[in-house]
Amino acid sequence: MPLWVIDGAVTACTFGTAPSTLAVLPHRRATHTRRPMATIFDHAPMVNIKPFGACTSPANPQVAAATAAALGVLTPQPCQPATPSPWIPGSQGRAIQGELALRDACVCPCLWGGTVSIVSAGQATQYVP
Repeated sequence: MPLWVIDGAVTACTFGTAPSTLAVLPHRRATHTRRPMATIFDHAPMVNIKPFGACTSPANPQVAAATAAALGVLTPQPCQPATPSPWIPGSQGRAIQGELALRDACVCPCLWGGTVSIVSAGQATQYVP
């Protein structure tokens, strides 16, 4: 069952070496478990999407330069997310201040070829049998 994504959700990038967390700015009026809910527009690098350790994408100019300097040996560099596009696809059933809500199945593309995904929506779930 899809979950709403909230502030503090755990994220990962296919070219990153470590997980990160999603930051949702406190101006959101909609909350879930008293934490701001995310929308598809919470994709700003270094504001919403934090670094994922080191980047291993050969499409990243910093990684490409370091790899060339190391005579072709892949040389990861500090991650600086490049996510200019919103998360996709968003929730067609819920809007927050006119923006589609973010669900845990959404992904966000990085310019360097990586895909940022939600590992944990940030909320604890409890199932009652």
